Amino acid sequence: MAAAAAKIAPSMLSSDFSNLATEAQRMLDCGADWLHMDIMCSHFVPNLTIGAPVIESLRKHTKAYLDCHLMVTNPLDYVESFGKAGASGFTFHIEAARENWNELIQKIKAKGMKPGVSLKPGTPIEEVYPLVEGENHVDLVLVMTVEPGFGGQKFMPEMMDKVTLSP
Repeated sequence: MAAAAAKIAPSMLSSDFSNLATEAQRMLDCGADWLHMDIMCSHFVPNLTIGAPVIESLRKHTKAYLDCHLMVTNPLDYVESFGKAGASGFTFHIEAARENWNELIQKIKAKGMKPGVSLKPGTPIEEVYPLVEGENHVDLVLVMTVEPGFGGQKFMPEMMDKVTLSP
C-alpha cells in the first residue's frame, strides 16, 4: 500500500446524536477531512452504538467521507446495508474476518466503498500484511490505540510501534 497523506477523522461517538448533522458540520468546519463513525454490535465489543439508518440519515446532510469502523462479529452481514446507506469507507476488524477477508474486501468494493482493516491492540500487525498487498487490498489500516468498545479510554502509546511496522 502506497503511503498516503494523513487524514483527520474525528469520531462522532461523543457527538450529540440529536443534532448529528450540526455536529458533523462543526467538525468539518474545524478542519476534519473525514467523519469517523464507530459502529458496535454488542457482541464483538461490549457496547451498542449506531447502524446503517444513522449513516443514511447523516448522508442526507453531508457529502463528507463517512469512515465507518465496524466493530461487529460478522462484517459480511453489514456490507449491503452500509453500501446502500451511503458509507464511503467500510473498515472491519481482522479478528472478525480471518476466514473470509478476501470475499469481504471484494463485496465492499462492489458496493462502492473503500475497504479498510482494523486490529485490536493484542493482535500482531503481521496479521494484516496479506490484506495490504496484491490486487485485492484494503485502502486503510486502522491501528487501535485503545481496546475497542468504549470512548474515553487511556491512549496506549506502545501501539504506535505497529504504525511504523505497517507495510
